[in-house]
Amino acid sequence: MTNLFEKLKWISEPLVTFGNVSISTYNIIFAIIVLSALYWFTRLVRVVFDRIAAETDENNHHALYVIQRFVHYAIIVVGCIVALSALGVDMSKLAMIATALSVGVGMGMQSIFNNFFSGFIILFERSLKVGDYIELEQGLGGTVIEIRVRSTLIRNNDNLDIVVPNSEFVTGRVTNWTHNDPTRRLRIPFGVAYGTDVERVKRIALEAALKVPTTLQDEERKADVWLEGFGDSSLNFILAIWVDPRRNNRPGALMANYFEALESTFRQNAIEIPFPQRDLHLRTGNFSS
Repeated sequence: MTNLFEKLKWISEPLVTFGNVSISTYNIIFAIIVLSALYWFTRLVRVVFDRIAAETDENNHHALYVIQRFVHYAIIVVGCIVALSALGVDMSKLAMIATALSVGVGMGMQSIFNNFFSGFIILFERSLKVGDYIELEQGLGGTVIEIRVRSTLIRNNDNLDIVVPNSEFVTGRVTNWTHNDPTRRLRIPFGVAYGTDVERVKRIALEAALKVPTTLQDEERKADVWLEGFGDSSLNFILAIWVDPRRNNRPGALMANYFEALESTFRQNAIEIPFPQRDLHLRTGNFSS
């Protein structure tokens, strides 16, 4: 047994020394074990919260998500402190670490801290939550999959995952299509030739809208058609319809369905959809040399 302890004595011998801190193989192994346990524990916490969310009302999902994220961050902080202690770091010197961090902020980490605190603002303010369909000022749109410490994960309709810094949601303009009421009105622009009866156009456009299954038909949210203005070669209309909230996250496909319905119905009723054209008038006269 004594020989065994002597053979394992090298584990506790210092490998690296920084000032008063000595790091041995034992310290490294213990820190790795702590970090591994931390990783699997955070995964277990996520699974537990997902199961709780699946059994509770949908209105409570965001609150559970916020709690889960804070528990996740707390576990990480405690685990990192334990791991640093295992490496022999004197935790009473945290003031020195904070000073180093403040210097780092001044040397280019402002954006990291900005995104970090923006993530907490998003979670507390509830202006954005997992499952919302959003559109950023740049035209980027998609469903919120996860709100992280530094960034938010968005999945667009082409199944591409896009990582967006949290600060863009706080400082920029964000359109949330499903924030409070997921029901949304869609506006479809179209034009018909001059001379077409306006009331007939309205009636047939409404018929076309009702052919699309996603159109809502209730007393509070009725489809409507407005004459918007006079174009160069067409009377311009807007078809305003309320759509099924379950299809709000597919705006491109929705627009295509209504355009197809309008084109088909207009063609069946001999309503002309004009195209841009110019008339050329020639004048003849006598020109003297």
